[in-house]
Amino acid sequence: MIHTRLRPTRHAFRYRAFFLRVPVHALDGRAHGSWLFGANRAALLGFRESDHGDGGQALAWIRALLTQGGVREVDGEIWLHTFPRVFGYVFKPVSFWFCHDRQGVRRAIVAEVNNTFGERHVYLLSAEDGSPLRDGETLQAPKVFHVSPFCSVAGRYRFRFLDTGQRAVARVDHDDDVGPLLATSMSGTFRPIDAAACARALLRYPWFTAGVVLRIHWQALRLVLKRVPFWRKPVPPASPFTHGSR
Repeated sequence: MIHTRLRPTRHAFRYRAFFLRVPVHALDGRAHGSWLFGANRAALLGFRESDHGDGGQALAWIRALLTQGGVREVDGEIWLHTFPRVFGYVFKPVSFWFCHDRQGVRRAIVAEVNNTFGERHVYLLSAEDGSPLRDGETLQAPKVFHVSPFCSVAGRYRFRFLDTGQRAVARVDHDDDVGPLLATSMSGTFRPIDAAACARALLRYPWFTAGVVLRIHWQALRLVLKRVPFWRKPVPPASPFTHGSR
């Protein structure tokens, strides 16, 4: 993970992390897996549908969201790219839902954003004409949700996603009314979820969730010391999602 602030003073950091990419159709609200890795059950490393959407069944929620947003071509697999639960704890700053049709063509991407105030907002990215989303193309949406107190709720996000089948990259940049302000990216190589991979992740990142939260506050302290302007949290947007496009 790479995060670079361009103004009013340059501030950059890079952290190692790991993600899960989960086939949403396989979840169906039931418990899967074992004590080492599990979905919708207690496990050392795992995933819960209740951490996303409206806290219910993930597939029903994402289908309803796509329908509400006017995206009707998604009748294939939906993959959720997200942080895991580690020892039962999780904080997910951003998760991505990659939504495909029956031919495997990507029709929509949903960016689900959580802030440290316990609030959540969704950016629904799709083409206005319903055409497929090309790998590497730029998608954008107005910023309407408060994430960092060091950024105003203004401007727009620019999203770019690359997926080779073996490696994935997600870029999210924030432009305010002046110009480019933040440049962020997440990248990684896919590995099968097996016992060896889970054990390596737990040994390498035993305090992963705590580290995510602590690093957010540590970087906030550094920005305070650099005298970066502070913005109070506004009222959350009335709509649960914001529609973006090319």
